[in-house]
Amino acid sequence: MSESSLGLSVGQLLRDVLEDRSLSMRKLSELTDIDTSTISRIINEKRKATLDHLEKFAIILEIPLAKLLHAAGYPVDHKHVIHSTYDETIQQLVETSELLSADISIEKVEHKLASYEAYVQSTEGRERILHDFDNKLKLAGGVGPFVDQMKELFTRFKMQDVAKRDLAIIGSALLYFIIPVDVIPDYIFAVGYLDDAIAVQIASSVLTKNS
Repeated sequence: MSESSLGLSVGQLLRDVLEDRSLSMRKLSELTDIDTSTISRIINEKRKATLDHLEKFAIILEIPLAKLLHAAGYPVDHKHVIHSTYDETIQQLVETSELLSADISIEKVEHKLASYEAYVQSTEGRERILHDFDNKLKLAGGVGPFVDQMKELFTRFKMQDVAKRDLAIIGSALLYFIIPVDVIPDYIFAVGYLDDAIAVQIASSVLTKNS
């Protein structure tokens, strides 16, 4: 995608990317599970892309989500993307969020992690982690202390040099990061990855206790 694509509408941006990669709207529909007619309307600017549409486009087409959000007219504040050292306690992480209340709680994250443990230990769950981690990492920006911790967990998961119980905990945190059904949606840039960071802290604290 050339620099000339900067500043285009989301429809023009998608059209250029599809043309550059010789992809049809039908193929994009298959890859994203978005109806072809919906993609056509978005590209022809007859309907506004939803945040869910944009996240799927970003993952499949490997376009920075921020660029798609900007092109679609959604507000994106890059200056406030969280890159803390994550040396704070889990509760301090939650307290830094502007989304305190029903939107986020440690209990919700813990419940979601627990629900992934059985899936992690299945062949399908393991393959999903190994296959999808790098793509989600790119979407998250690929840098920062939180991402470094996630990379370390992924390395340990691949190596499988920890106890089965610990492996399930690590895998649950990785799945939480990969699967786009978070306590806080990832497209809310100021705090969108805060709950993923909390998931990492929960997993790390449990692993520390078990070591």
